[in-house]
Amino acid sequence: MNVADAALPGSPVACGGCGVPVAHESAAGHVCGTAPYLDDIPVPRGTLHAAPVCAGVAHGRLRGVDGEAALALPGVRAVVTARDVVGEGFFPTPARDEPVFPTEEIAYEGQVVALVVADDERTARAAARAVRLEIEPLPAVLDVHVAHAQQHYVLPPVHVCRGDPDAALARAPHRLQGRFSAGGQEHYYLETQAALAIPVEGHQWHICSSTQHPGEVQHWVAHALGVAAHDVRVECRRMGGGFGGKETQAGQVAVWAAVAAQRVGAPVKLRLDRDEDFRITGKRHPFHYAYDVGFDDDGVVQALALTMWVDCGFSADLSGPVADRAVFHADNAYFIPHVALHSYRCRTHKTSFTAFRGFGGPQGMLAIETVLGDVARCLGLDPLQVRLRNLYRDAPAVPWTAPLPPHHHPVPPRCDTTPYGMRVEDNILEPLLQTLAQRCRYAERRAAIAAWNAQQPVVQRGLALTPVKFGISFTATHFNQAGALVHVYTDGSVLVNHGGTEMGQGLHTKVAQIVAETLGVPLTRVRVSASDTARVPNASATAASSGTDLNGRAAERAAQRIRERLARFVAEQDGCAPEDVRFAHGVVVSPVAQRTFDDVVRLAYAARVQLWSDGFYRTPKIHYDRATLTGRPFYYFAYGAACTEVAIDTTTGELRVLAVDVLHDVGRSINPAIDIGQIEGGFVQGMGWLTTEELVWREDGSLWTTGASTYKIPTAGDIPAHWCIELWPEPNREDNVYGSKAVGEPPFMLALSVWEAIRDAVASARRRAALPVDRPLPLDAPATPERIWRACNQP
Repeated sequence: MNVADAALPGSPVACGGCGVPVAHESAAGHVCGTAPYLDDIPVPRGTLHAAPVCAGVAHGRLRGVDGEAALALPGVRAVVTARDVVGEGFFPTPARDEPVFPTEEIAYEGQVVALVVADDERTARAAARAVRLEIEPLPAVLDVHVAHAQQHYVLPPVHVCRGDPDAALARAPHRLQGRFSAGGQEHYYLETQAALAIPVEGHQWHICSSTQHPGEVQHWVAHALGVAAHDVRVECRRMGGGFGGKETQAGQVAVWAAVAAQRVGAPVKLRLDRDEDFRITGKRHPFHYAYDVGFDDDGVVQALALTMWVDCGFSADLSGPVADRAVFHADNAYFIPHVALHSYRCRTHKTSFTAFRGFGGPQGMLAIETVLGDVARCLGLDPLQVRLRNLYRDAPAVPWTAPLPPHHHPVPPRCDTTPYGMRVEDNILEPLLQTLAQRCRYAERRAAIAAWNAQQPVVQRGLALTPVKFGISFTATHFNQAGALVHVYTDGSVLVNHGGTEMGQGLHTKVAQIVAETLGVPLTRVRVSASDTARVPNASATAASSGTDLNGRAAERAAQRIRERLARFVAEQDGCAPEDVRFAHGVVVSPVAQRTFDDVVRLAYAARVQLWSDGFYRTPKIHYDRATLTGRPFYYFAYGAACTEVAIDTTTGELRVLAVDVLHDVGRSINPAIDIGQIEGGFVQGMGWLTTEELVWREDGSLWTTGASTYKIPTAGDIPAHWCIELWPEPNREDNVYGSKAVGEPPFMLALSVWEAIRDAVASARRRAALPVDRPLPLDAPATPERIWRACNQP
């Protein structure tokens, strides 16, 4: 769909380059229901439909698959199992620990053991229920602490240490120890996982996939089918949401569809229903924490020992980099001179947990924000003042006050250096927090809330202002690259293709704006085509908040090459220097003439000037040692802060978010409307993770919460009555496209202010009940009504 089709009435879309709040390129299609998703694609004649057969046992030994009853049903064509995989039997992940279909061990209750292929979807699902599995049950490990005790890990533990935490903890004026946990989270994208595998001539394959990573789907399908990568073309026009859940997990669904299609010799479509999607696919990693913090009378942290037990599920998937990023963000916005971070990546017999917006960053930040909230209550100090005192600052090294063991880092850290050795060079934390505190009247409201709480026996209010410092780049350095193609046709219209994928976040819109700005043409003249491995190869996943940074810069470079060629052509015609030729608003101006862009293109084509180009970008400056987790894994940091006010009913535990004020750093915004939308969506999704979205497993390892009736995502009724979002008015200090900053993931962690506001209200309720508040509060995330009630009323 052309960007112009989505223009809002009165929008300056006709000249909507960078910085203009134009509508999403598919907005009209989304609203009218005309934007096609994978399930809307007309399928080729003879397409069959597949349905999964799930294990139904959390752990066991597979003795047999009996598909006789299923095959006896009219319209059933095949039961597909591991023996039908022509190529590799394992998904080509680094750990090689996840089979396409199991052959011996059943590793989790929702594991797909087989597929049934039938003439239609309803028949396939009915037949899948008729397949009988012979499984010998084995003991299942469902608790992360049991897995840790057995050293049952998907990957080795990781430890990052700076200074001498043990000695610093021992000599600290105050010391606090606590334990708590944070649950997982279902992605709940509106469009469930889906793929269509189509055999084409010459033993080639066309895969339509709802995926954030077409290149990985291509790689995985080729391995499973036993063909070369050039025999597999993967295409994705748009997704109905992804949030990280379609980074690796979409590859599994595409492989299953392709293996089935190879088996039956016909196109096969596989679309999971909501229950299946819940049971089969990965979610956000649950974390369990234990901390030991030492601090002074002002709440300044002197040392922190933090242990994180990560529930990774049955396979490694992306658990390594997710757990690494949690380590990288366990400091959030705060300088900690002596720190020990321990990360255990535990294997349990559950679905393999996977990427989710923030990619471990929220779990890391939750830990330090919880610690600082507990520190403030222990000392009876204002939590915001404690946070401000601990912020990263531009300052010289902090002297060590005790001899260091020989295996510890011998150089005292600067107050702007993270535990993993990266300097925070673009620090705007203190002015951003102070500005938000002033704008939202933090001090005045805190006094008013204290007065309210003193008078109200049932409803208690809480207020919290928390910061975000989120590193931008893939922690796997080699993924920080992108390619793009820009084609200018002889009528002056422009077609762009890049390696990123559109999942509703507005990436295609922003890339179109960047190209329009670079070529100086109206946005109506630019179209972005579907993501396609046949056009841009080896593209990285659209993840890590880097979609615009990478693909936008690659597209910009492609467009710049075309503009430079056109400028040289015009300069030759007009006898001037190429740098004197200007492109803007569809007009090309030299010192001696003015022409429309369309006319210049036609003349250039007649003169045999190349009107298409490729562009490539690799993120500069980044490097780190994966063995020690030290270096510079991020190109820059995105910052933000949120102030949230909540009310809780101490007799029922019910919660209401009353007011939210946000000040967020997106650099120089390419599209303020899209960026604000991302901030809104990220905040609400983060609020859901911390308050209502609870995953519950039964004792047999099956997931109980598999749909909207049992799993509660936030609704419009959960939006606060007061919600103010403002953008920090400063360009990115690094050389990023248009001076922008990433906005996909950082806003998610603004919702940590909701968590801390709830804990502030709980502490007030405990004071009224004469319960202690100078120790860690007995509250885990998500803060459901049951948990809030217990925290308010139980010792």
